[in-house]
Amino acid sequence: MANHDPIASMLTSLRNAAMARNRFVDLDLSQMRHAILKVLEKQGFLEHILVDEEKKRMRVFLRYDGREPLMQGLKRISKPGLRKYIGQTKIPKIYGGLGVVILSTSQGILDGETARERGVGGELLCYIW
Repeated sequence: MANHDPIASMLTSLRNAAMARNRFVDLDLSQMRHAILKVLEKQGFLEHILVDEEKKRMRVFLRYDGREPLMQGLKRISKPGLRKYIGQTKIPKIYGGLGVVILSTSQGILDGETARERGVGGELLCYIW
């Protein structure tokens, strides 16, 4: 069966790896997925990302606090069947700023804080806390 929502598939893989307390997870490489993972790495949810261009795969290393994953939850917002767009003034704060909103903007994939600073809105991809 074809994968119709690759971002949701990636988020599910990350959620499952965190719940199983796996050190890393292997994912298919795409520019969108890699950009989302770079935002998560910058925000401190991931340790690092290894990219294998030949095999078109990424190995994502999760970050833990002791035995608890720093990534407690993920939620896909905009879906292929129902896109959600949001203006710069309406970008939500997740758990009082402890979570991260990821947006697809005209300036690339950004977290909510950076999008607010740059004054851009866009497609609301997911929440991570």
